[in-house]
Amino acid sequence: MTRPRLLFYCQHSLGLGHLARSLRLAEALGATFDVVLLNGGRFPPGTRIASGIDVVNLAPLGHDENHKLISHDPALSVDQAKAHRRTAVLDALHRVAPDVVLIEMYPFGRRKFEFELLPLVEAAARPGGPLVVCSLRDILVNQRREQAAYDERVCQRANRFLDVILVHSDPAFARLADSFQPTTPLAVPVHYTGFVAPPPIVEVEPLRRLLVSSGGGMVGEPLVRAAVGVHHALAERTGLTTTVVAGPFLPDPVWEWLCEQAAGSPALQAVRRVDDLSLEIHRSLLSLSQGGYNTIMDILRAGTPAVIVPFSEGAEDEQTRRVERLTALGLVRGIPAAELRGERLLAELTAAASEWPPATGLDLSGAETTARLLTNLHNVRTAERHSSRIYGRNAGGTAGWERAG
Repeated sequence: MTRPRLLFYCQHSLGLGHLARSLRLAEALGATFDVVLLNGGRFPPGTRIASGIDVVNLAPLGHDENHKLISHDPALSVDQAKAHRRTAVLDALHRVAPDVVLIEMYPFGRRKFEFELLPLVEAAARPGGPLVVCSLRDILVNQRREQAAYDERVCQRANRFLDVILVHSDPAFARLADSFQPTTPLAVPVHYTGFVAPPPIVEVEPLRRLLVSSGGGMVGEPLVRAAVGVHHALAERTGLTTTVVAGPFLPDPVWEWLCEQAAGSPALQAVRRVDDLSLEIHRSLLSLSQGGYNTIMDILRAGTPAVIVPFSEGAEDEQTRRVERLTALGLVRGIPAAELRGERLLAELTAAASEWPPATGLDLSGAETTARLLTNLHNVRTAERHSSRIYGRNAGGTAGWERAG
């Protein structure tokens, strides 16, 4: 029997979180679907891809520190990369002929990529076409002054093009309505999948160390420098050494500085990247990181005491709101980025090293639940179309409700 086909669009711009989550989802979906993943950002060497997943790398675009769109291919300008990508995305849609199109974030985000996403959903959302599904993380970025107008525009796009919205959150932690409040009612079914976390970890012997990480590292310099600044004092107070996982996108001058610092200190180690961050956190007695979705999932799965400094430049408030909720649950300690100073950081790390966080109680089955939901939704769509051909009636759908799982 022919397996159903799924086309999965993912764009990561500053860090690696969206790509990491998409790869975890693609691996789970690969049990049922033939998955083609359209990757729109830089693809770091050594990134693990599950067997059977076909990754198509588009001309890489991303954001700089000022959120300006930039081309990561020196041979292509931004406009040239856009033209290449628009053609490649539509070619993939026609070549794959998917039963399901899964789009990460759009229309709830990715406005700067609408040049290719709007043509994609317009071509996919047609009578007899594939299921068009949006994949969302737990908390959306607040657009602040233009929030009401933005939410209304997004809702109209969603109602027009989407069949289903998957929110990768435990609804007891965060619901879509917490960060999305349009005037027009959302008419698209919303399913909560639970958080997309790595698989359970086999117990290993812990190392007496603090593990520092900042995702891809592109905006990790302040955290890295702060951690290096207190590592001697931390070792004196707690006996913990410090290992910094820089990330593949930490700027080279900062990486070179970090290596120099590590060469001169027996209590400091510099590592460019690791294969399994959750495992490395689990092997550590303490974690220090930013508050991106995937890093938080790695920490929760690892069960290691953690101090989080959420990234909050510009309009980015998603990490701050996530960390505030986790702090209220007693799962982590948080430091606002504006308060990242040596004394405060050392105090929080020292306190966290003597504590152990409680069990999360949160649903971490998001990858498996997503695969089950999309399999079931595809099967229902197929049965409805078969019934329609036999009995001459239109396939219907249920809209305007939310469901967990």
